Amino acid sequence: FFYRLDRRRVTPVCVCEGTGGRGTRAAVTEEACAQPRTRTQGEQERAALSVLRLGVWVLMLKGGLNMQRAGLGRKGGVDLAAAASSQRQRQRRGAARRLRLAAKASKEGSKSAASGDQQQEGKRLVPLSGVEDGRYADVDLESLRKALLSTAGERERGNGPDYSSVQRNLALELVRVTEAAALEAGRWFGRGKKNDADDAAVKAMRKVLNALEIDGVVVIGEGVKDDAPMLFCGERVGAGYGQEVDVAVDPLDGTTLVSKGAPGSISVIATAERGSLLDCGPCVYMEKIVCGSDVGAGVVDLNQPLVVNLAALSKRLNKPVTSLTVAVLDRPRHEDIVRQCRQAGTRIRLFADGDVAMSLEAARAGSAVDLMVGIGGSPEGVLSACALKCMGGFMQGRLAPRNEEEKQTASDLGLDMGILTIDDIVTGKEVYFAATGISDGLLKGVQYVSGGAVTNSLVMRSESGTIRTMETHHHWHRPGLTNIDMA
Repeated sequence: FFYRLDRRRVTPVCVCEGTGGRGTRAAVTEEACAQPRTRTQGEQERAALSVLRLGVWVLMLKGGLNMQRAGLGRKGGVDLAAAASSQRQRQRRGAARRLRLAAKASKEGSKSAASGDQQQEGKRLVPLSGVEDGRYADVDLESLRKALLSTAGERERGNGPDYSSVQRNLALELVRVTEAAALEAGRWFGRGKKNDADDAAVKAMRKVLNALEIDGVVVIGEGVKDDAPMLFCGERVGAGYGQEVDVAVDPLDGTTLVSKGAPGSISVIATAERGSLLDCGPCVYMEKIVCGSDVGAGVVDLNQPLVVNLAALSKRLNKPVTSLTVAVLDRPRHEDIVRQCRQAGTRIRLFADGDVAMSLEAARAGSAVDLMVGIGGSPEGVLSACALKCMGGFMQGRLAPRNEEEKQTASDLGLDMGILTIDDIVTGKEVYFAATGISDGLLKGVQYVSGGAVTNSLVMRSESGTIRTMETHHHWHRPGLTNIDMA
């Protein structure tokens, strides 16, 4: 049977071989046809064409009804206002119907199969971020949150990462900032111009930092000790919207190292929630003691004599004092520390610059440095605390005013002049840290190749505890924020 279409009706037709000769067609009902149903090739083609015509007619009819509903008239053209109004009405009716169904399901509770189905659907479709950004504004939020909590409870702790709610990792964006600073500062490696190297790093860091979607305030920056023209304390950085954060920067940690072509220089940045980073005020120096997380609290202390700390550290690490390695900044003010270490028989590692890099080295698991002690920059102390809050480790700090006037100013500002722990220096929980090597040391330095460069970086986040090491290949012929042509 096929269908023959005319203007008034659609009639079932049976093609039979009758008395009228081959191919004679008679319009009969299906029940009245008792002849064997045979078709020629031409009849089959005509039957298919008739079915196709019927489909086209139905589609045209349906399209006309939809045009009428949407307010699209043949003579008057497109009525956009009517179409928009019709669309809004349908959306409102759909949202109201979904809300009624959700309310009904929540009343039935666990006894209702519809409620169980809705919770299962919530587990599959609705992450918390999707609810918060308004994509599911017409869904019962409370039932969805309960479904998410029940899903999280089913997952065993320690059985892999939790990706039930994927959040932004700002550190993965901050690493582009340190890469840009390292690429520019690396141009001045060994050229004996530390101010030019620092200026290049500052300008590159600020350029890329202002492209990030953050509302940042520089709390630890350039300007006071290094007399830099930008990235000074109090400067607003970022695009002006997004996460509100405190920013700590050191575009070039180890300016002297770069100018002399020595190893150990890095570019560093860290952020934390607004108001959570210590503002050191007029104090540009800080006394620090740093060791690994395997040592823990209660072993070494700034209030204890150095020999006592060395003995306690030796006992905790189960190695003789003569096998310990202590890192000390090579400055005249540390002559007494060096003398005590030598009297105790401890190995000493003197470093000329790069306070943050050495703090990371002392806190790193499996490091050859067991302890770092001495007075360094207070900005570097805050950056070191940010890093250790992400990677783990022990650190104490104490502001070290240079004179009585600076001490009095700090006291007037209400700064704590006692011992500061990591949580005192960085009170926030959401800390991001990124560092890129400029010259070889903790990280590989910048390597310039034909048409580009290679950088090595460290990226950390406190909330998740993730520590990433990244190798980035930059290509000058592919323009980007960090692909800065060195020609």
